[in-house]
Order: sequence, then structure tokens, then C-alpha cells
Amino acid sequence: MNLNLVQLIGRIVNDVELRSTNTGKKVGSFRIATNRTWKDASGQKREDAQFHNIVVWGKQAQLIAEYCTKGSLIYVEGHLQTRDYVGKDGQKRYVTEIVLDNMQFGPKPAGSAPAKNFVKKQEDDLPEFDDMEMPKSSDDIDIRDIPF
Repeated sequence: MNLNLVQLIGRIVNDVELRSTNTGKKVGSFRIATNRTWKDASGQKREDAQFHNIVVWGKQAQLIAEYCTKGSLIYVEGHLQTRDYVGKDGQKRYVTEIVLDNMQFGPKPAGSAPAKNFVKKQEDDLPEFDDMEMPKSSDDIDIRDIPF
């Protein structure tokens, strides 16, 4: 059995760099930082930050580029991928990245502006409870009508 799964919750270090391939498919790359705090043997508080390279494809790349900025909290789930390339100095180099499969945005900071395409619904547009039709009694619901 094999498993290649990475789950991280961290803050975006830099704005997402969004590009397109020759075929028009969107690809984004960004870094996130994760922090760890612990006490060493002498009881001193220690902190460590790790930085992770993330690659994201398609619609998810567009969403992250549109709604996330430096400092945004994000949950990423994906798999590790190591690739090689030749650097400007002619040396072969390796980079390990997390290819994103799933993600979830973290909470927005208090007082932040709403997302670019978010339109707040006016309270007047919401129905009042008195206007909603509710069953008058339990006789209106037949257990045989439930599909499961």
C-alpha cells in the first residue's frame, strides 16, 4: 500500500502567481508558512517556521488568485511531487512541491472588505417566517414519501 498525502494549514507568504500553459490551462504557484511552537529541554519556548511550495491547477488556481492574498489563512491538501530542472548556471536542480488537490479558505480578518465578486443580500430580500408555508400538522408528511 502507498500513500502520498499532505495536509497543511498555514498563511500564504506571497500573492499567487497565476500563469497559463500553452494549451490555455491555468496554473498557480504560491508558498505557505506553517509555524510550530514547543518547549525545549530547559523549558524555553521555541518556535519554528517552515515554508512550503504549492502548485495548483485549473479553477482552483483562479479561485485562490482571486480571493487570497499574502497573509490569508488556507487549508491545503495534496500530494508531494519532486521535479528537476537545469538552473541558469547549468546545474541540475531538484524542487519538491505540494500539488494541491483540495483546499479551503480560512476565515477573513475582522473588518476586511468582502470578496471581489460577493454581493450581500439585502435583509428585505429575505422571506419572513410568517410568509413561509409550513405543514399544518404531521399528517401532511407521509413516511412512505421519504426516498430512503
